[in-house]
Amino acid sequence: MAAKDKKNGATIVIKKEEVVEGGHHGGAWKVAYADFVTAMMAFFLLMWLLNATTEAQRKGLADYFSPQNVMSRNSSGSGQPFGGHTPFDEGSEVSDKGAAQVIEGRSPPPPDEETEGDQVSPTQSEKSKKTGQTLADNSAGKLKTAHGNATAETSQEGDKAPGGGVAKAESKTPSKAEFLAYAGAGTQPKAEAATTAEAAAAAAAAAKGAAELHEHEQFEQAAEQIRQAVANDPAAADLGRQLSIDVTPDGLRIQLLDEDQEPMFQSGSSTPSERARLLLEKVAPVLAKLPEQLILTGHTDSSPFAVGGRSNWELSADRANATRRVLVEAGLPDDHFKEVSGRADRDPLLPADPLAAANRRIAIVVQPNYRVQ
Repeated sequence: MAAKDKKNGATIVIKKEEVVEGGHHGGAWKVAYADFVTAMMAFFLLMWLLNATTEAQRKGLADYFSPQNVMSRNSSGSGQPFGGHTPFDEGSEVSDKGAAQVIEGRSPPPPDEETEGDQVSPTQSEKSKKTGQTLADNSAGKLKTAHGNATAETSQEGDKAPGGGVAKAESKTPSKAEFLAYAGAGTQPKAEAATTAEAAAAAAAAAKGAAELHEHEQFEQAAEQIRQAVANDPAAADLGRQLSIDVTPDGLRIQLLDEDQEPMFQSGSSTPSERARLLLEKVAPVLAKLPEQLILTGHTDSSPFAVGGRSNWELSADRANATRRVLVEAGLPDDHFKEVSGRADRDPLLPADPLAAANRRIAIVVQPNYRVQ
C-alpha cells in the first residue's frame, strides 16, 4: 500500500503481512492429545488392576512401589514384585518390605572346653552356662519321656541346702548318639509313607497284570492243543465242527454242540453218545494240566420235555453230570470241578432260533484265577 506525503512530496510505503495458520503447520495440540491418551491408558490400566487382583495382590503391588524402608530386608522396588514371588507361586503374595519383623535366633551352644587365652565377661559366661544347662535339661527330659532310657533327671524346685538356699539340680547331658536317635525316632514323613504305599500298589497291580497275561496265554495254548488233538485223530477229525473253543473274559470255554441227525445225547436221554465220549477223551488230558477249576453247564433247546415228571431242567443237569463222569474216567481229577449245573433253555446259543440243534450243548468253562472271588 502506497501513500503520498503532501507536504514533503515523498512516497510512503506501508507493508502489511497477514498470517494465515494452516492445519498442517500447528503441532502443539498433538502433544496435549498424546498426554491425554497416556493418562487415560494409565487410568484404565489402574481400573483393570483394581478389578483383576485380590486384596493380597493389591497390597503386594503397593508395597512393591513403596519408598525404600530401612527396616525392610530388601530394597523396595528391586527384584521381583511381591517380595521375590510371582503370582504363580504358592502361598501369600504380599512381601514383607516396609514391615518390621522380629525373628528369634537360636542361642549358640556352650563350648565344650574353654579355649585358653579367651576372655569372657562374667555376665556372658553365666548366661552361656544357663543356656547350655537349659538345653541339656530339656534334651534329657525328652529322651527320658520318649524312650525311657535317659539317665538325666532334673528337679524343678531343687533340694533345699542346709543354709536355706536351693541346691543346684544335677543333670547329665545326653550323648550325641542318644540325641540323634531321639530326633530321628518316629519321624518318617507321611509323604514318604504314601509314596511307599503307592509303589507297593503299583507293583501289586503290575504283578496281577503279568499273571493275567500268563494265564491268558496258557488258555490259548490249551485251546490249540485240543484242536490239534482232534484234528490228528482220523476218528475224531469229522467231529471238529461240533466242537467250539474260544477264550473269553470268563475264561477258556469249550462247547460240545448238537447237530441235526448228529446229537451228543439221544433225545430225552442223559447218556452221552460215542461221538461225545470221543471228544471228551481228547479234551480231558489238556484240562488236567491246567490248575484252574471248571464250571460245567448243560443246556437244552426250548422244545417242551416232560417224561416221568422230568423237565428240561432235570435233563440238562443230568447231561452235565454225565459229562463230568466221562471226563473223570478220561483222567481229569474230580477236584477240578467247581460247579456242575443245568440251565435248561434259559441261555440259548442262538436266541433267534430257540429250537436250533446248537442250543442243545454242554459248556465247559475253565475259570481264571483272577475272576475267582
